[in-house]
Amino acid sequence: MLIHSASQVLTLSGGPQRGTELGRLGILTAGALLLRHGLIAAVGPSAELLAAYPDEERLDAGGRVVMPGFVDPHTHLIWAGDRAAEFEMRLEGKSYLEILAAGGGILSTVRHTRAATVEMLLAETRPRLRQMLRHGTTTAEAKTGYGLETASELRMLEGLLRLDEEGPLEIAITFLGAHAIAPEYKGDPDGYTAHLCAEMLPAVRRWWDAHAPQRPLPFVDVFCETGAFSLEQSRRILVAAKALGFPLKIHADEFDNLGGASLAAELGAVSADHLVKTSAADIAALAQGQTVAVGLPCTPFGLAEREYTPAGAILEAGGLLALASDLNPGTAWCGNMQFVIALACRTMRLTPAQAIAAATINAAAAIGRADQVGSLEVGKQADLLILNVPDYRHLGYQFGMNLVDTVIKKGNVLNV
Repeated sequence: MLIHSASQVLTLSGGPQRGTELGRLGILTAGALLLRHGLIAAVGPSAELLAAYPDEERLDAGGRVVMPGFVDPHTHLIWAGDRAAEFEMRLEGKSYLEILAAGGGILSTVRHTRAATVEMLLAETRPRLRQMLRHGTTTAEAKTGYGLETASELRMLEGLLRLDEEGPLEIAITFLGAHAIAPEYKGDPDGYTAHLCAEMLPAVRRWWDAHAPQRPLPFVDVFCETGAFSLEQSRRILVAAKALGFPLKIHADEFDNLGGASLAAELGAVSADHLVKTSAADIAALAQGQTVAVGLPCTPFGLAEREYTPAGAILEAGGLLALASDLNPGTAWCGNMQFVIALACRTMRLTPAQAIAAATINAAAAIGRADQVGSLEVGKQADLLILNVPDYRHLGYQFGMNLVDTVIKKGNVLNV
């Protein structure tokens, strides 16, 4: 298929964008793309490609923007139940940590998720996936973490594998058994940490080897935060995971600066996420390596907080910055990357071009897939969007509406 007559083709070519080079969109005016066998076969001016491939099936972009599908590198996609009552509690003045200490927060979702079968989890999750796809997300990371016991966590892994196999949205899977201290270990975080390292991580590795041996291992993530896992406990979990061959991620500095970002850089984690309270030293440590700093602006927005990921400092230091939704039932029930971009422009002071790059090619780097998705280059997967606007800057400028007209995944036009 030949997609032609785009006002702008945002190629995002050249790989992940570090530091102040973020925002290099590689715009091709009046551009076109040739798609074959699910891949991008050619990119160039419409006049040239129309002349070179006169017999190709055609799709007229009609003077609109064509761009890569969004990559969402941090979601908690699969869960059961909701926490609408907690939203009301926060409006009445209760903090996130106060709700967690009272048995709410993550542990509330844990109770519902433990009680759910795989089929129940899939039934609740599929509508969220459809909404994400409808708004232009073609690849997303998704975590377990609402089981906090081996059997429940494995059910979540099974559910995520099945959702990925169903498609069309592709899922990069993460094991987050270290999302919170399991209720059975209340008051004993060291005990739960030891259980994770000695029992749960090896069980996940055995299960994965038996059920998905052809797939890359999932990431292992840990919530390094006050009220969850200390820096030392996080190190133990991540070191144990790395020894088993798992690639690493970390939640860090959402509420307090414990040093999790520097730990991520030291251990070669693919990403460090949240990073609201991150120190200058931690930002420098990230900038010296390949760990992607992932900002989640929907989370402080959802909590009505005033501080957001310090994007300017990260870029000035030369870091790799990505954006994600943090879709979850407690603080950010939003899987719309268009809104993430609009929010990042206003709260993190990114330009639309910077936010788009952070939500595509850099987001792909945050899940280790920048060689496959996140840009429109020959040989890469044909995941792209046609927007209902003539200029890319409408992403960020407009908000609260869906600007995506057409979603194409692996060369297939989807009915979403």
